[in-house]
Amino acid sequence: MTDLSPLVEQARAWAAEDPDEQTRAELEAVLAAAERGEETDLADRFAGTLEFGTAGLRGALGAGPNRMNRVVVTRAAAGLAAYLKATGHSGGSVVIGFDARHNSDVFARDTAEIMTGAGLKALVMPRTLPTPVLAYAIRELGCAAGVMVTASHNPPQDNGYKVYLGDGSQIVPPADIEIAEHIAAVGPLADLPRGSAGTLVSERILDNYLDTAASLVEDGPRDLRIVYTPLHGVGGTTVAQVLETAGFDAPDIVEEQEHPDPDFPTVAFPNPEEPGAMDLAMALAERLHADIVVANDPDADRCAVAVPDAHGWRMLRGDEVGALLAHHLIARGRTGTFANSIVSSSLLGKMAAAAGQPHEETLTGFKWIGRVEGLAFGYEEALGYCCDPEHVRDKDGVSALLLVCELAAEAKAAGRGLTDVLDDIAHQHGLHATDQLSVRFDDLADIPQTMDRLRSAPPTSLGGLAVERAEDLAEGSAALPPTDGLRYTLAEGARVIVRPSGTEPKVKCYLEVVIPVGDDADGGVDAARISAVGRLDAIKADLRGVAFGV
Repeated sequence: MTDLSPLVEQARAWAAEDPDEQTRAELEAVLAAAERGEETDLADRFAGTLEFGTAGLRGALGAGPNRMNRVVVTRAAAGLAAYLKATGHSGGSVVIGFDARHNSDVFARDTAEIMTGAGLKALVMPRTLPTPVLAYAIRELGCAAGVMVTASHNPPQDNGYKVYLGDGSQIVPPADIEIAEHIAAVGPLADLPRGSAGTLVSERILDNYLDTAASLVEDGPRDLRIVYTPLHGVGGTTVAQVLETAGFDAPDIVEEQEHPDPDFPTVAFPNPEEPGAMDLAMALAERLHADIVVANDPDADRCAVAVPDAHGWRMLRGDEVGALLAHHLIARGRTGTFANSIVSSSLLGKMAAAAGQPHEETLTGFKWIGRVEGLAFGYEEALGYCCDPEHVRDKDGVSALLLVCELAAEAKAAGRGLTDVLDDIAHQHGLHATDQLSVRFDDLADIPQTMDRLRSAPPTSLGGLAVERAEDLAEGSAALPPTDGLRYTLAEGARVIVRPSGTEPKVKCYLEVVIPVGDDADGGVDAARISAVGRLDAIKADLRGVAFGV
């Protein structure tokens, strides 16, 4: 039987320091159960400290260092404040935003009090607002850093702490490591000076953001019936306002998901990519004969799109929306570097080249995309799009949604739809079809073993296509920093990337095939799509065997 006495001692010390009645009582109940010999999660709660990395903090709410709570957040804020002072920002401003998740407002207030106690200025957003509004505020207000309290599209039991520096981009190495070192050096919470709860940012910040986002669209058609869902998040009012500012009619909002609710009662998982998450919106669109469905995740930094086709409503993949936005911006004369993550489609590179514009691949995450020099547009397949990098150097589900609606209205005015625009792109560059294979592991040790097995014995063919090149991305290159991943270049333009998930106990495989589009007499795009599905299925079947033994 495991000796719990060292854990009990740690837990009692933690409870004595915890300023939150609820988590303190929660931990005392767990302690009492452990002392009665009952099974508890005490060991997991104290299995190290919630790791601060390039995504900041993210984890389940609860008591203990391996959970999101006021102790962990206070230490993170104190470490960030120490880092800012050590890097020449004493007296600088930190703008703090928060969404509607459980305790987001509490964590924002703790952060503000720690910042002011450290001699920094704390500017607190006036209410729950989307993450891109916070990212906008950092640059607009000339802040040294920004903090957004959100867990984005994670389940309701989670919360998170997202950190930006003064350029408006998320932190990357070595800043994350240095901040983590300052966090580790924080002493007893009782010794940390606390100041005021900061200064509320004027509502004008939202007005300025809305005007800036609305300025991305031009005069043109606005006849479009839009169904929208914020998925119980904080995007609803902001999206309705930006559409109105841009001249669109008010969207039809999914009533059951209209208002912020940290429990996300109508969805199993508050991520528009997840099966079922968009069902209510698409059902409403079917009843209303709408032209388009658009959605945000709970903090509105991602945008999802669904469109009608011959078989009913279907979700567009993130790569499809990325191609549509790039097509739209290129047609408007946008110049500069077009960038996407390595796990996104190779199509963007071809579109940029055809327009005479540079293209760059980055590691996954907008912390990398947002830092591309001369960025004109960036996206990643997980529904993230940066359409206005001059003002928001992060993914922005509000401005992306507005631009998609503008393109859809223009297509409708010409008697077409977004699927017709995708067909145009396929005719020009070939059909680029993407898919994913994700395998969840119960034992985390199996993940590095899977990657090691693939490194030592890479496949020679997948789905009947020869593997022409196998790259270990952990070795890095002149273009990319090292990352734990493998990239297989297959014959006929196909590609597979295998990498562990950064947020879940999964290994993810990203698949792409490229099919030339023949004449309409030979079936055109429809025939290419059928061929692509077959190839993707064959590659996926081989990957299951080679990588996962299933």
